[in-house]
Amino acid sequence: MELHIPTQLAIFSISIILLTRSCSSSSLPWSSLSNLHPLVVDSALEHLNYTAISEFRLLNRRQILQCHDPNRYLQINVSGDTALKDEEYLTVKVTGVLVPADSDWVAMISPSNADVSDCPSNKARYAETGDLSNLPLLCHYPVKAQYLSKDADYLSCKKKECKKYKDGQCVVTTCGGTLTFHVVNIRTDIEFVLFAGGFATPCVLKKSNSLTFANPNQPLYGHLSSIDSTGTSMRITWVSGDKEPQEVQYGDGKSQTSEVSTFSQDDMCTGNVLHSPAKDFGWHDPGYIHSAVMTGLQPSTSYPYKYGSDSAGWSQQVQFRTPPAGGSNELKFLAFGDMGKAPLDDSVEHYIQPGSISVAKAVLDYVDSGNVDAIFHIGDISYATGFLVEWDFFLNLISPFASRVSYMTAIGNHERDYGGSGSMYSTPDSGGECGVAYETYFPMPTPAKDKPWYSIEQASVHFTVISTEHDWSENSEQYQWMKGDMASVDRSKTPWLVFTGHRPMYTSGSGGGADHKFLDAVEPLLLDNKVDLVLFGHVHNYERTCSVYQNECKAMPKKDQSGVDTYDHSNYSAPVQVVIGMAGFSLDNFLDEPSDWSLIRISKFGYFRGHATPEELQLEVSTLEFSVALPTIIIRM
Repeated sequence: MELHIPTQLAIFSISIILLTRSCSSSSLPWSSLSNLHPLVVDSALEHLNYTAISEFRLLNRRQILQCHDPNRYLQINVSGDTALKDEEYLTVKVTGVLVPADSDWVAMISPSNADVSDCPSNKARYAETGDLSNLPLLCHYPVKAQYLSKDADYLSCKKKECKKYKDGQCVVTTCGGTLTFHVVNIRTDIEFVLFAGGFATPCVLKKSNSLTFANPNQPLYGHLSSIDSTGTSMRITWVSGDKEPQEVQYGDGKSQTSEVSTFSQDDMCTGNVLHSPAKDFGWHDPGYIHSAVMTGLQPSTSYPYKYGSDSAGWSQQVQFRTPPAGGSNELKFLAFGDMGKAPLDDSVEHYIQPGSISVAKAVLDYVDSGNVDAIFHIGDISYATGFLVEWDFFLNLISPFASRVSYMTAIGNHERDYGGSGSMYSTPDSGGECGVAYETYFPMPTPAKDKPWYSIEQASVHFTVISTEHDWSENSEQYQWMKGDMASVDRSKTPWLVFTGHRPMYTSGSGGGADHKFLDAVEPLLLDNKVDLVLFGHVHNYERTCSVYQNECKAMPKKDQSGVDTYDHSNYSAPVQVVIGMAGFSLDNFLDEPSDWSLIRISKFGYFRGHATPEELQLEVSTLEFSVALPTIIIRM
């Protein structure tokens, strides 16, 4: 998919160039709460920055009635064929409206439960949303919705039609409106429904015909990942409605058969009484996730590939590049956290990350330049948070670049956390997904299921990737793994050690986000193993520290005449820590009086990029800036 989003990229190069040592061996975008029941308001406040309670998200907890509207002229029609393409923009035309209202809206509906008898009949099970409306409730999740007033001509009735004449004079005039919806292949039928009453008191006026995707089995949304540090094998993962094994064909006539997996509502987490979105109203059938490993490759080499089968269909041919092998000379990588997705139309969704489209476009442009070997997305991946259909929209967003270079991920709170599920934090941030969807869509080279930590080496860099959402205390399995992994790094082979996960150890974000217990437990390992660089997300801005340990600057960078900051790790003192959670979620502000260890703070959307050689590690933050050109800062270590 090509993203047609105008983006102006100001390269605010806060580059970190690490000189080698000698080696002996939120503000949340939610709707106004003015029309919500007090119980819902309380729930919204409780879940702030967790599951994004809003008027739109609560639609399927509302009592949905048929409007008492005798209007026989009302119609809702959708442009194009009934057989939908894998991605297209549909024109939804509403006509025959007698009295346009600013509370009229259209929703794209896709079944959340094929059998509506599965819909909960006990309203207590909806209490997690804070909505205790009377039954019956809508049991089909509105994927997205738009008010008809998005058409500037709707309320003013500029699109008039005469429906009845008498004695040559028009006696009944109706109005209309037109909306555009971006649709991707989610495998299940969709329909468009016209509502009155706004999101707070909705009733159904009219429904369109049901629309079916031309090929629900079409293999889609391919994305790559590395399985080891050799650069000779690559995993390709994709989604299809077909459960039969498919294959990837690559290079000069090679092929590998896919392994097939999926997950069900039974795999989702929920409370004993209160049902999570993933278990209940946010569920959508994920289809089947296929994964195959391409072997016999050469590092830093380009190959063509396609995936699918003769019966299900084939993807387009894509050109991808393997990453450099561990111990080789040069690596160019991108890193960011907290991307998510946003609608490519004027719709509202339950959770929107406003910077995601522009950042994805900027990342695609940089991948197009040929200067990227790998991408690291360090937590808060899609923000589906229990509304499973939104994984498809996210995968559609990243596939243009994630299908071409290694796309490595770390788990975040919005993938894993849910009370009583074994996560380190008991907030309902995952909406009941509990890491199941994430680990199925993004298989990483981890030791086992629900142990999402791993390490990988690319060129001169050893990446230690952890889960901040699993137990990291000193006696935990993950702690012992971290300790052993970093101690085993051969610094003559990979002189640079980068430690990364989701939640930060340090932040000046006004909303907080750092856990001092995590800092106290894990930071000593970083110093003991002379970690060079620490990358975290979770807080939605960019921040870079001095060489910091225990909240104190152990060394400061030296700034040269061109404004370049240099950290000299030939005389190592402590790691540099960087927060890079600015890839999509609404940006966080900073404290008015930050700590001394905070050197650079930027609240702009963007991504982080690195260029590693055995002698230096240069890192830059590129921000999306539409007004003032930002200065360049380079850090050398």
